[in-house]
Amino acid sequence: MSAMAAYESVLRSGSEFWVRVPDGRLLALPVQRWLDDATPCDGTMLDLCVGPTLDIGCGPGRLTRALTDRGIEALGIDLSAEAVRLAVSRGVPALQADVFAELPREGTWASILLADGNIGIGGDPVPLLRRCTELLTAHGSVIVEVDPPGSGITRGRVHVTADGLQGWMPWATVAAEALPAVAADAGMVVRTSTVTPSGRHMAQLVRGRPTA
Repeated sequence: MSAMAAYESVLRSGSEFWVRVPDGRLLALPVQRWLDDATPCDGTMLDLCVGPTLDIGCGPGRLTRALTDRGIEALGIDLSAEAVRLAVSRGVPALQADVFAELPREGTWASILLADGNIGIGGDPVPLLRRCTELLTAHGSVIVEVDPPGSGITRGRVHVTADGLQGWMPWATVAAEALPAVAADAGMVVRTSTVTPSGRHMAQLVRGRPTA
């Protein structure tokens, strides 16, 4: 079975979803948070979204929905047909699409959202962030959620397990202390960073080079 089958199964069941990352850590992913409505902690990220926003890896669409409820034009994309189905059922625009393929309105998005660790999409955050700069307006920003400090960065494939299904998928993890270097490699800098009361780490990236 594929990792996608495991992911889509937990979206239907709401059961536990486990990921073993390349450094050996076994992580439980917050499936119920994905399925619920956006929380005040999510609002910390959403407050940074100004203008048309692309939600990459939107899952069931909680953040895309929250953005549209704020009156912000937003589009969610996800590789999973089930995730897109759930997002559309919430009444928000969503497409089954690969971020590295051609997308609507390239170069016109004011904000890009990489929540829930989606900076790991593709197995290496640098090509992903470079792709985001192609999608953004000249002065746009990427809003990212990263891991708490201490685990650095991992690149490669992860092993996922859920509902008796398992498989491998390309993924990366980025901890807060590793984000400035990752951003610099992609031609970006960290403009702001925030830690929510629940311990979630979020940052806003813009084009630029670190100052000496």
